[in-house]
Amino acid sequence: MATVKDFRNKVKPNWCPGCGDFSIQAAIQRAAANVGLEPHDLALITGIGCSGRISGYINAYGFHGVHGRVLPLAQGVKMANRDLTVVASGGDGDGFAIGMGHTIHSIRRNIDMTYIVMDNQIYGLTKGQTSPRSDAGFKTKSTPDGSIEASLNAMETALTAGATFVAQSFSSDLKELTSLIEQAMNHNGFSLINVFSPCVTFNKVNTYDWFKENLTKLSDLEDYDHTDRNKAMQTLMEHNGLVTGLIYHEEDTPSYQDKIPGYKSTPLSEDNLELDREKFERLANEFM
Repeated sequence: MATVKDFRNKVKPNWCPGCGDFSIQAAIQRAAANVGLEPHDLALITGIGCSGRISGYINAYGFHGVHGRVLPLAQGVKMANRDLTVVASGGDGDGFAIGMGHTIHSIRRNIDMTYIVMDNQIYGLTKGQTSPRSDAGFKTKSTPDGSIEASLNAMETALTAGATFVAQSFSSDLKELTSLIEQAMNHNGFSLINVFSPCVTFNKVNTYDWFKENLTKLSDLEDYDHTDRNKAMQTLMEHNGLVTGLIYHEEDTPSYQDKIPGYKSTPLSEDNLELDREKFERLANEFM
């Protein structure tokens, strides 16, 4: 059985010292080992941004795609090889700006995969611009007088779109984050995990100390029920989205693959795609 060490490679991450993404990498590796995966069972698909580099830092199948197109790639991988555990990952700019359309439709489609958003409320790789998750008044190179736009309520949006697994964590809480990723990997459907991952270089507002002072753990709330979508929405609004833990989990909804008539139990990647001459000529004649 694989251990955490088996999911490590010799590529040294070039994130800034103190970046929250280091913890997310460790959580993915621990979760993969804890649920019994081997490196060849895991596919990690990423996009552009500091977070996008993580697909090269973990010993598994990896694909580094273009900005905002993480989810179409990941869904294609899962549809072609249903035996793979597919994890997509990107930043808040990747998932909630240029890729927001894909995020919404991935949620409602409910393909069996996990999407981890590394949320630092800023564009870090391009040296610090306001993102959809930045608060109103946030000052950056792109908004020197402060952003006049409201921050996107990502978790509320996911619930509204019909997500069947919604969670949120803080990169400093490695134990909780690892547990949430394990639960997401075991969930039959689309799992969204938003992770507050402080950018120590360009975001001097949403720091580790700021999150520690402002986050509320759902496990500390009396009688919180993660199977109650209305309660989940109400709690998010009451705490301005600044909660961590399992927000909502719907267990009985079939995944996208479960609904496809005739979807083979064996992966498409194992099909014999060779065409004999007679079948090729018959297909070709249809276009003549």
